[in-house]
Amino acid sequence: MKEASHVPGHVKLLDTGTEKGTLAPAGGAVGDGISDSRPSGLTTDQDLLLMQEGTTMRKVRTKTWKKLRFFRLQNDGMTVWHARQADGIAKPTFSISDVETIRKGHDSELLRYLVDEFPLEQGFTIVFHGRRPNLDLVANSVEEAQIWMRGLQLLVDLVASMNYQEQLDQWVREWFQRGDRNQDGRMSFQEARRLLLLMNVEMDQEYALSLFQEADVSHSDTLEGEEFVQFYKALIKRTEIEQLFEHFSSDGQKLTLLEFVDFLREEQKEKDHAPDLALKFIARYEPSESGRLLHVLSKDGFLSYLCSKDGNIFNQKCLPVYQDMTKPLNHYYINSSHNTYLLRDQLCGQSSVEGYIRALKRGCRCVEVDVWDGPGGEPIVYHGHTLTSRILFKDVVSTLAQYAFQSTDYPLILSLENHCTWEQQRTLAQHLTEILGEQLLSTTIDGLLMDTLPSPELRGKILVKGRKLRTIEEVEVEEEEEELDKDDRSELDPDPYPVLDTEVQPESQELASGNKDSKVLTCPMACLLICGQILVHDPSSIPVSLFLSNQDCTTILCPDLSALVVYLRTVPFCSFTHSKENYHICDISSFSESKAKSLIKEAGNEFVQHNARQLCRVYPSRLRTDSSNFHPQELWNAGCQMVAMNMQTAGSAMDICDGFFRQNGGSGYVLKPDFLCDIQSTFNPEKPASPYKAKTLLVQVISGQRLPKVDDTKERSVVDPLVKVELFGVPEDTRQQETDYVDNNGINPYWGQTFCFRVHVPELAILRFVVKDYNWKSRNSFIGQYTLPWTCVKQGYRHISLLSRDGTSLHPASIFVYICMREDLEMDES
Repeated sequence: MKEASHVPGHVKLLDTGTEKGTLAPAGGAVGDGISDSRPSGLTTDQDLLLMQEGTTMRKVRTKTWKKLRFFRLQNDGMTVWHARQADGIAKPTFSISDVETIRKGHDSELLRYLVDEFPLEQGFTIVFHGRRPNLDLVANSVEEAQIWMRGLQLLVDLVASMNYQEQLDQWVREWFQRGDRNQDGRMSFQEARRLLLLMNVEMDQEYALSLFQEADVSHSDTLEGEEFVQFYKALIKRTEIEQLFEHFSSDGQKLTLLEFVDFLREEQKEKDHAPDLALKFIARYEPSESGRLLHVLSKDGFLSYLCSKDGNIFNQKCLPVYQDMTKPLNHYYINSSHNTYLLRDQLCGQSSVEGYIRALKRGCRCVEVDVWDGPGGEPIVYHGHTLTSRILFKDVVSTLAQYAFQSTDYPLILSLENHCTWEQQRTLAQHLTEILGEQLLSTTIDGLLMDTLPSPELRGKILVKGRKLRTIEEVEVEEEEEELDKDDRSELDPDPYPVLDTEVQPESQELASGNKDSKVLTCPMACLLICGQILVHDPSSIPVSLFLSNQDCTTILCPDLSALVVYLRTVPFCSFTHSKENYHICDISSFSESKAKSLIKEAGNEFVQHNARQLCRVYPSRLRTDSSNFHPQELWNAGCQMVAMNMQTAGSAMDICDGFFRQNGGSGYVLKPDFLCDIQSTFNPEKPASPYKAKTLLVQVISGQRLPKVDDTKERSVVDPLVKVELFGVPEDTRQQETDYVDNNGINPYWGQTFCFRVHVPELAILRFVVKDYNWKSRNSFIGQYTLPWTCVKQGYRHISLLSRDGTSLHPASIFVYICMREDLEMDES
C-alpha cells in the first residue's frame, strides 16, 4: 500500500450539509440519475425525523461505565453519529448496514444487571454483524426508547430487503455524498480527484480529466445527477466482461438464446440444464422488455447475470439442506464451539451469555458449558482456575432455550463439563429440566435402542453430553477434556496449515500446576473405572464426607444429572483397540489437538475407523490462552466430527470453519464422505491412495471490483491488491499460489493469472481466496476473503463476494475468476 501525493491532507469522510432535523427530499440534491430509492414513507416517518433531530441517551459499556452521549441519525438515513453533547464534535458510530437486529432492554445481559439504576423498558441493545461488541443504550423515557427501536428496525429491514441493484444505487449515492465536499449537489474536478482516492484508485490526472469531461455533457465543469452516474460507470468499466460477451455474441450487441445456451453449457458447465436455465436467466436478468420477449441477452443483462447469485462461485443448490439427514450423528461433521461462554482470552476474558448467542447464530450445534459450585447454591459458568468472569448457569440455560433453534432447528448438543458437588449437581439437573422443558431430550427415542445414535432429524431437541456413571469415579479420570496432558506441556506441533491468528502464548503457572498432573490415574485403572468394571454401589451407602468433599477430590455424580445424559456419554480414550472392544456407539471421547494430530500421524486409518464407529471431539490446546485456533481441516480429514473452535477469534481457521458449514442450510451438520463412515475403511489421511480419484483444478484470477481500503482513516492511501488462492485438504493437497500485485488500484484491478492444482481427495478439499494489500516493508495486509468446500464450487466464470475478517459482507467488493475441474489425466493413465 502506498500513499498518493497529489491530494491535500485528511478530511472528514462524510459531511451532510443539509439543515439538522430534515431529510433530503426524494430524488435528493444529487439529481435524477442518483435518485433516492428509499420508499417515500421513510422521508416522512415520524420516528426517523425525531431520530434526525437527535437524542441524548446513556451509553453503557460496563456496570461502572455509563456516560451520556448525543446520538443522531444522519440525513442519508443510513448512518448514526454521536457526540459528547448536542453541539459537540460528532463522529460516526455505526452504519445501518452493520446492524443485525435491535433487542429490548429485557434481553440485554448488561442492562439486566443495572435494573436497579435504569428501567429495562428505557433500554435497548444494538446488535452488530460479526464479532463487533453490542451497543447498549438507555433513553430518558420509554417513548424515546421506542422511537429509536422502531426507527432502527425499520431501516435494518429496508437494507435487508434491498436487491443487488438497489444496493449498488445506494452505494453510488454514498460515494456522491462523500465526494461532494461542499454538499452543493454538484461535483467539481477537484472533488472528483479526491473521490478517486476515497474509492481506492490512483489515476493519471490527464486520464481522469478525460473521463470527467466526457461525462460533463452540460459543459458546466461539474457533474450532476446522471453525469456522475456516467462518470462512475466509466471508472468501473468491465472491459474483461465486454470481451467475454463479444466472444460469444455473433454481432457484439446481444446473445441469442442459442448463443447463451452454448455459453452456459460449455463455459459454465451447466450441461443438460443449459436450455432451461438460459430462458430463466434471460427472464430474470435482461433489463429490456423487448429483450425478454425476444429471448436475447444484452451486455447489461449478461453483466447482471454474472454479478448475481446465479453467477456466484457458491453453488446455490448447496445453500438449502440438500444432504441426507437420516444417518446417525457420527456420520456428520458438527459445527462445534470451545468454551463458548468466553468473549476474549482464556485467562482473564469476559464470560457472557452473548458468547452462546453469537455461536448459535453462526450455526454452532455443540456448545460448551464449564460449570462450578457458585455462591448461594447457584452453579456458575467460567473457565476454572482463571480470572475469567462468572455468569450463572441458569442464565446460560435460559439463553439456550431462547436462541438454540433460531438459526436452525437441527439438534443442539450441550457439552457439560461438570465440576460441581452433589447438591449443586441437583440444581443443574433442575435448571436443565425446568427451563428447557420439552426441548431437553431426557429419554431414549421410541424404538431406538441405546446402541444406535439418533440422526440430525431429531429437530428442536437439546442433547446433554457428559458423564454418565453407575457409581463413584475420580473426577480427574473423567475430566479428560480440559486435562493438561503431556502433549500440551510441550510446544504446539508445527501446523501444516497457514495461520493468520496471533502467536500462541505460553501457559500460565496456574494452569501448568503440577498438582493436577499428580492426580491423573494411569490408563488401565481409568479404563476399569469408567467402563463400570467395578462393584456397583448405592449412593446412599457412600459416606456423606465422601461426596460432600472438595470439588478437586473424589466426587459422586448425581443420579438426577446422570439421567439427563441419554446418548452422549463421555469416556476417556485409552487406545483404539480398547475403544473398539469396550465402548458403545453412544460413547464419545475427547482429544486435545496435540493428541489428535499425533494419532493421525501414528495411526491415521485406525482413527478413521474409530470415528466411523462413534463420535469424537477435539478441543484446542490449553496453551492457546489467547483463544487462538488450530486449523480444523487436519482433524476433518480423519473424520473427527466435533472440532471445537474458539469462535470469538477471527482468522483463517474460523474462515475455513464458517466457509465449510455455510452449506447444507447452515444446519451445522455436514455429511461426511462415504469412506469416512465405513468402519472397515482403508483410508489414511496421511497416505491417501486409490480408489480416490484425483482431479485437476484450474483457477484463473481475472479481476477485482471495488475493493475496500485497508485503513479508512488514511484518505491518500490506495491498495496494491494481490490474490492468494489456498487449497486445504489432505497434506498432499494443501497448497497455495498467489498473483502479482496491481499497483494503486482497488476499484478495478486486473490480474489475468492462472493456477493449477492437483487434488488427490477432492471430497475433503476446501478452497479459500484471500485478497491482500501488498507491502514491501512488512506483512501484506488483509483486505477480504471467501472460503467454500470443493463440493459447492460452481465451474465457469464466477464472481466471489468478499467477506471481512469477521465474516461479514464487504459488498460490493468482489473478485472475478474462471474455474475448471477435470479428471486427473496423469492418474488415469497410471
